[in-house]
Amino acid sequence: MIGVLVPAHNEAASMERCLQSIRRAALNPGLGGEAVEVIIALDDCSDATESICAQQRVDTLRLDARCVGIARAAAAAELLGRGARWLASTDADSEVPPEWLVAQLEGRRDVFCGLVDIATNCSAEERLRKAFRRRQQWGDDHGRIHGANLGVSAQAYRAAGGFSPLHCGEDVQLVRTLQRLGADVRWAGAPLVMTSARLAGRATGGFSAYLAEMGGLGAAPAAGQPILLA
Repeated sequence: MIGVLVPAHNEAASMERCLQSIRRAALNPGLGGEAVEVIIALDDCSDATESICAQQRVDTLRLDARCVGIARAAAAAELLGRGARWLASTDADSEVPPEWLVAQLEGRRDVFCGLVDIATNCSAEERLRKAFRRRQQWGDDHGRIHGANLGVSAQAYRAAGGFSPLHCGEDVQLVRTLQRLGADVRWAGAPLVMTSARLAGRATGGFSAYLAEMGGLGAAPAAGQPILLA
């Protein structure tokens, strides 16, 4: 079984689109009919996120940690308890492509680190996307780490001790730990996950903060440095 985990804090605006994209990926014929289970970790949600998950018939966990690392770890633990052999991680403000899970499982690697791009709905967001794309390293061997496009085998995840209870950077710490353990990491240039262009995210110092800095509020990390996805 393949497990998909998504942390969510008040993500009603994007939750349905995210879940529909995951469903398309789960039904990809390239998976050969293997079961896919999805867990949404509802972290202190006070909006309609939970009801949207219920409408979409997706399983949820409730917690009040206000911590993305704890939320990802809780969803991962539930999926491992159900027998998941692979954990795929994304974010509630993101949409995955239909080939997402198939690509993560190709090559039988320990870890899949994919890239994200920005979805745009207006000219200001399109300008931000162009600036973002200029700053990034694209293609394979990119060295970027995004919780919205991350996968890890159950065996490797357990060996690394799972996601740490961090408010930001839990994805980066997991991958760095796996690298120290000698895990085989695939730095995949495709497929891309589309994520929102919001400048106020759910985790301080996360991807939204990176975009805000790039938009003129500070100096963004150079290409090659890890960026954290909120």
